[in-house]
Amino acid sequence: MEPILKVENLTKVFTRKGQPDFIAVNHISFEMNQGSCLGLIGESGSGKSTTVNMITRLLDPTEGKIILDGEDITNISGRKLRKVYARMQMVFQTPTDSFDPRCTLGDGIGESLRNNGWARKDTRDEVARLLEVCGLNADFASRYPHQVSGGQCQRAAIARALAIRPKLLICDEATSALDVTVQKEIIALLNELRWKSGSDLSILFICHDIALVQQFCNYVLVMYKGDVVERGEPDEVIRNPANAYTRRLIDSVL
Repeated sequence: MEPILKVENLTKVFTRKGQPDFIAVNHISFEMNQGSCLGLIGESGSGKSTTVNMITRLLDPTEGKIILDGEDITNISGRKLRKVYARMQMVFQTPTDSFDPRCTLGDGIGESLRNNGWARKDTRDEVARLLEVCGLNADFASRYPHQVSGGQCQRAAIARALAIRPKLLICDEATSALDVTVQKEIIALLNELRWKSGSDLSILFICHDIALVQQFCNYVLVMYKGDVVERGEPDEVIRNPANAYTRRLIDSVL
């Protein structure tokens, strides 16, 4: 089976006037199997966000390739990105970033459906279904982002990301702005969604907390100063870390 995501020698170098070039991501390679959950962990400045921004084509890589579902998307831009985003969606750290504060949650969740020609009633019905799948009552569609809790807004953001049935869901620190109890609820929801979807949904989970990754992911990559310094199954990495940086990460949370 073709990997859902394949990254080959991905590199990002930022040129700074009057200063040495800054290598934010340094020739990293990895791949994700369909239906899997891959954890990408590291502290702030490790290169996680830059990696994700290249994968989602918000940043152009300096070198390397990004292959999504068998298609090289490294240099795709403009209108062609719409087709890419039909297969890849993102859930952000701050849930309200996913929504226009002037619009209801239902409007935000249904936006991609309307853009793809769905009728108004069908869109309403699908929004209600998505909210319920994500653990919210259908009447949340009429609420505004400021009228719900952070956890409820993140559930709605996940519903929005799932609306066009992407094959890859990228969760960029999607639980870090939530308290511990709500974090567990969101992880349980993502686990349930992945289990129900089988190989139809893969999740790239960006996080700085290796304990969360252990609960959720099949495989983990540890990033430090732009390099992948460790990789493996979470339990094995936690039991037998080969890198001093990984040991420090583990000691900080376990």
